[in-house]
Amino acid sequence: MEFLPEEISEYAERFTGAETETLSKLNVQTWQQMIQPRMLSGHLQGRVLSMLSKMIKPKHILEIGTFTGYSALCLAEGLLDGGKIITLDINEEFESIARKYFSDSGMEDRIDLRIGNALEIIPGLKQTFDLVFIDADKENYSNYFDLVIEKLATGGIIIADNVLWSGKVVQENPDVETKALMDYVEKIHRDERVENVLLPIRDGLMICRKI
Repeated sequence: MEFLPEEISEYAERFTGAETETLSKLNVQTWQQMIQPRMLSGHLQGRVLSMLSKMIKPKHILEIGTFTGYSALCLAEGLLDGGKIITLDINEEFESIARKYFSDSGMEDRIDLRIGNALEIIPGLKQTFDLVFIDADKENYSNYFDLVIEKLATGGIIIADNVLWSGKVVQENPDVETKALMDYVEKIHRDERVENVLLPIRDGLMICRKI
């Protein structure tokens, strides 16, 4: 997942705004207790998500893939007054940690965590979203896009994480997950409803804007 020399990554983080105390504690607990802590967005990417959210000033955010709640907290920082982020995760194992830190952050009323299959939940959502963050099972990225694009406001943003997949996307004989991510970025690149940029931040962020 690390594409830049370690000293360059450290330099970038040194000159990136600090994460909140709540995020710092969540970061530590996730790395201490979770089997796959690298699923956490972390300091640099978290500040990128926060900055983008603050620039967009969304009223409604949809996150697909909550994990321990770090990225949801970062995205929630940019919500307009009265705004809400709906965050979906199929794994109830992480729910108690996420809810604890949502409460500790003081933003609990802004975050609506729902446990279940996103493919089944999304069609029933009535909101028009200004920002969508996709960070769940890679095989369904294209399906998630198809479900949310009509629920996205004109000018709204979809951010998809892990689109470089530790560099596997440029290697031969891709596995199923890698191929799904390659298909996703190709799909976005060809879709005339959006404009897009792929940023090599951490494990890769594909950002597209609905025209």
